[in-house]
Amino acid sequence: MGYKRRLIFVSILATLFICTGMVIQFHFGDKQTAQAASLYWGSTGNKVSEVQRKLKQWGYYDGPIDGVFGQATYNAVVWFQRKHGLKQDGVIGTQTANALGIRLTSGTAASAPAPSRQGTNTGSNDVYLLAAAIHGEARGEPYIGKVAVGAVILNRVRHPDFPNTIAGVIYQPLAFTAVADGQINLAPDEESIRAARDALNGWDPTYGAIYYYNPAKATSKWIWSRPVHIVIGKHRFAT
Repeated sequence: MGYKRRLIFVSILATLFICTGMVIQFHFGDKQTAQAASLYWGSTGNKVSEVQRKLKQWGYYDGPIDGVFGQATYNAVVWFQRKHGLKQDGVIGTQTANALGIRLTSGTAASAPAPSRQGTNTGSNDVYLLAAAIHGEARGEPYIGKVAVGAVILNRVRHPDFPNTIAGVIYQPLAFTAVADGQINLAPDEESIRAARDALNGWDPTYGAIYYYNPAKATSKWIWSRPVHIVIGKHRFAT
């Protein structure tokens, strides 16, 4: 083989080696990033402790808050996923994290800070989730009634007795019928999305209510004892 042919052959081999290395790095790099953005059996750290606290607060977990994702935590996550219509894989990815009201990052264990009780996060995910709750809870109600349902959810976010994220409030166990019966998973219509934005922008037709109910359907005696602020459509809004 002549010198020029050997040089071309070596150049081709070098190029193939570099390309192969890039493909391997891309594949495993993406896999590692995806794993870092999830919590699963064997994960440890503060983020796991946060998950355990949430699950324990809501009655899904009765083990220690030790930051170790083991059998008990896995069982609690699967139970939570089953109750909320999520994929029952025991892995805390984006959907399960949103349902728990926590935020996953690609870091080691820390989450992004939760919004303060003085305001709410108005990112596109929150707009859509709030709209989905409005669509599930107030479909068929007048527009102001849809905004009112959104306002109640946001009022809870600001209230010390409730979770301080939109997802946390919506997915709090037994809080909303739309979550229990799966209507939260329906795609919200344009009116519900607009109502969510209006609520997030500060419109509160309920004047601070943190509860609402339909008197034709309410079965809880306790809810009837709450002071009613206003009646909008079929819903009574109370504190």
